[in-house]
Amino acid sequence: MPELPEVETSVQAIQEFTDQRLESIEIYNPNLRWKVDTLAFKHLHGLRVQKITRRAKYILLNIDQSTILIHLGMTGTLRMIDKRSNFYKKHDHVEFIFQDGKLIFNDPRRFGSVHLIKDSKKHFLLENLGPEPLSNEFNGDYLFHKIKKSISPIKNTLMNQKNVVGIGNIYANEILFDAKIRPTRKSKTLTKKDNIKISASAKKILKKAIEAGGTTLQDFYQPDGNKGYFKTDLAVYDRANKKCISCKKEIIKRIIQSQRATFFCRKCQI
Repeated sequence: MPELPEVETSVQAIQEFTDQRLESIEIYNPNLRWKVDTLAFKHLHGLRVQKITRRAKYILLNIDQSTILIHLGMTGTLRMIDKRSNFYKKHDHVEFIFQDGKLIFNDPRRFGSVHLIKDSKKHFLLENLGPEPLSNEFNGDYLFHKIKKSISPIKNTLMNQKNVVGIGNIYANEILFDAKIRPTRKSKTLTKKDNIKISASAKKILKKAIEAGGTTLQDFYQPDGNKGYFKTDLAVYDRANKKCISCKKEIIKRIIQSQRATFFCRKCQI
């Protein structure tokens, strides 16, 4: 699933559509995770996109008094093509036609979604989200007080979008390796110093991933067709049975936590 760096990369790539008029929207398959309200989207024809932003793992196209909310789901991508092109790929579900180009939402597994909303602060997908990890609000003090009573493993805590947004499985593994915290530790056992290290590592890893264009493992591609190159910088994720790049001695261990693969070094992470 695309995480914060992949979504941020997508948002940065489609900024050229800011201030462009949305001429029409073609919905070829409304049966995504939530059915697309095709009638509602027709009211946007001819309106100008004022701003394109991100909240957590969601892409927001702000238009007049409405917002198009896009979630890429497990396998969703956005693709930019020439306005005159009729090239169609299997699983192209929604096509946004602008003055100077097209933006296409493609999703093979259809776990993604496209909504038209009025108030982003009250929408059910956005209203209970935690702070952005790259914001000043997310820091060691915040994290310490938020999770000091939690018995959940710290990796699960980082992936809980009510605590902090945008961190999925790949980056939770990388953040905890960088912070030298074992992913199985109960959150309440972490000291304030530990939480400061985790918040600092989160900012460091996510910024590096954004600069690299995100991580392409199987499905993610940037809107311009390029892959994300942070995969080459992964220190622990998907490196089971390989030597730790930090201590150069211990073999990376792979376990399953909440049905997701966890990777860590038993020597470096305590």
